[in-house]
Amino acid sequence: MIQLKYPTQQELVNALRRPELDKEDLSGLVSEVFEKVRKLGDRALKEYTEKFDGVRLTDLIVSQEEIDNAEAYLDHELKSAILRAAENIKAFHRSQTEKVVKIETLPGIFCWRKSVPIEKVGLYIPGGTAPLFSTVLMLGIPAKIAGCREIVLCTPAGKDGEINPAILYAASLIGTTRIVKVGGIQAIAAMTLGTESVPEVFKIFGPGNQYVTAAKQFAQQLGKAIDMPAGPSELMVVADKHANPSFVASDLLSQAEHGGDSQVILVTDDVALLSTVQSETNKQLESLERKDIAERSLKYAKLILVEKDQLATIVNAYAPEHLILNTEFNDGLLNEVMNAGSVFIGQYTPESLGDYASGTNHTLPTNGFARMYSGVSLDSFVKKITYQTATSEGLKIIGPVVEKMATAESLTAHRNAVSVRLKYLEENGI
Repeated sequence: MIQLKYPTQQELVNALRRPELDKEDLSGLVSEVFEKVRKLGDRALKEYTEKFDGVRLTDLIVSQEEIDNAEAYLDHELKSAILRAAENIKAFHRSQTEKVVKIETLPGIFCWRKSVPIEKVGLYIPGGTAPLFSTVLMLGIPAKIAGCREIVLCTPAGKDGEINPAILYAASLIGTTRIVKVGGIQAIAAMTLGTESVPEVFKIFGPGNQYVTAAKQFAQQLGKAIDMPAGPSELMVVADKHANPSFVASDLLSQAEHGGDSQVILVTDDVALLSTVQSETNKQLESLERKDIAERSLKYAKLILVEKDQLATIVNAYAPEHLILNTEFNDGLLNEVMNAGSVFIGQYTPESLGDYASGTNHTLPTNGFARMYSGVSLDSFVKKITYQTATSEGLKIIGPVVEKMATAESLTAHRNAVSVRLKYLEENGI
């Protein structure tokens, strides 16, 4: 971990840079996989799964029997935890439902807007060393609440050709319409193009490695929407002298264990906290199952000492995916924070709560995109359609305004669409 005490402006800029991402050009590989999936469909999915993952698949689609077995396999306590988390996530996302409000902008002119679900969505769920069944809940629940008719989930199978049972249980719980045993570039290609077994979708969600990220970007070029730009996970903690060093250390480690390219930063105005947090972090690190991964991340972790009046400025400059405020002046900081994906306030609010069960969504903008992107929400699964209707009286009031503006823009047909109606109303005494 790197300590910086009262850094210069340039030192601060350097400290807040994200870890360098792999610059490997994957465009050729991604294009090749997409083209083969386009031509060969399911056959290509099986061939690439065997080539890239070492898994030979007979069936691409998870059967109901496999789902039932997964539920029976999971222990009761884990199922109860998943159910509790699901209820909280449902409650939070249901609260985001918007009522339709009809506005009369002028007498006889009525306008309104309504949220309409995206008909077909695809959810990508990574497998590997950390099968993210929590992400199934985070993406599937708002999709279901929004009313998406088709929810396709792709996730890589293990070497035995099976899907992690917790992923299957969560997918069944939220009402996924199809679960596909395919990951990587080929999974994104399948949801983008459609195959015999995998329906084409309109928007693709979910985290992934550099290959999945490159494939999602390629899918955008083919006209598909994606949730947001993705990058390594990150956390910034703002703490003062009142913060418990063991709490702060545990928060830093909770993100460091995501991956060697994850970034964790502590910003404080208390010099003593730097050494105590570093010591506590090293102590807690020893007991982690993913110690090796966390260690790689911590090599680039920053512990930054600044004046109190710089804290909010640094937060906004970095725009963290996750922000923890652990100070006695949290309310004042909150008023100043403008750039963050999700904020966790107070010493008893670890970021882990949002990752799993408090109710907020954990699919968040990284790599500084919190400056202009929101995290996944109910809005991510709908599009907003505007509506309007005019009475004859309303047209008489607004018609001359439109005629004048259309004439000024030399759009005669626009003007005439109003004029012929006004003439009709006049001739018929309406």
